[in-house]
Amino acid sequence: MKNTKYLFFGGSYSNLQAIERLKEIADQENIHPENIFHTGDVVGYCAFPEQTINFVRNWGINVIAGNVEVQLAEGADDCGCNFEEGSRCANFSTLWYPYAQTKVSSENIDWMKGLSTHKKSVLNGKRFAFIHGGVEDISEFIFESTPWKKKQEIIDELDVDVVVAGHCGIPFIQNNDGKTWVNPGVIGMPANDGTQRVWFGVYDPFSEEMEIRSFEYDAETASEAMVINQLPEEYSKTLITGLWDNCEILPEAETNQQGVRIESKKMAL
Repeated sequence: MKNTKYLFFGGSYSNLQAIERLKEIADQENIHPENIFHTGDVVGYCAFPEQTINFVRNWGINVIAGNVEVQLAEGADDCGCNFEEGSRCANFSTLWYPYAQTKVSSENIDWMKGLSTHKKSVLNGKRFAFIHGGVEDISEFIFESTPWKKKQEIIDELDVDVVVAGHCGIPFIQNNDGKTWVNPGVIGMPANDGTQRVWFGVYDPFSEEMEIRSFEYDAETASEAMVINQLPEEYSKTLITGLWDNCEILPEAETNQQGVRIESKKMAL
């Protein structure tokens, strides 16, 4: 329907407090579960993997598999996040990923096994594809500074007008020659801009505009739960400071933006 909004987000990362707040926002704006799309990594760094999965499933929204869901479903030994071996991120994953493995029920592992790694939908006459990172490599990091050529290749491969992607953790929206790439950001961790805010996207078919928006939630409770469960202290601090412990995965352009406040963005599709 023309007056029905759509909501997109990624990376809930086991952050129960954040996803509870997002549902409140969706309910306030009367955005129905069938119009909500999660780009994967339901599970991640924070303290409530099982509870977050249950919340997502009970909410009834659309979900694709992120690399964490794929790895958990396969019983893999690591998160498959594409971190360089020996990096700080890789070392931190040796704490949070085994924790998640011990907390996620067999029922929810079976649910993960049924998730697709991408989804296509026609919304308001426009062809959308929802992916996690890349297509062949769902752990591929694609940032705003990533050359458009790479994005165009994926858009062409999927034969769509709009790609909504996740994984990189920093929101952005780009348009080129009538095609659009959207990363609505993640809700489980801040976007490295020095604020506790987390990010999502809303598409309004009436105005035909895509908006990247932020919200605040109870980050203190989420952070305290990580400390109590002996999860990486550096990540628990990030929830409070809004700054990543390191910029290992970031290109130079995004590294230079650490601590710079991100503003909401709107763009016509």
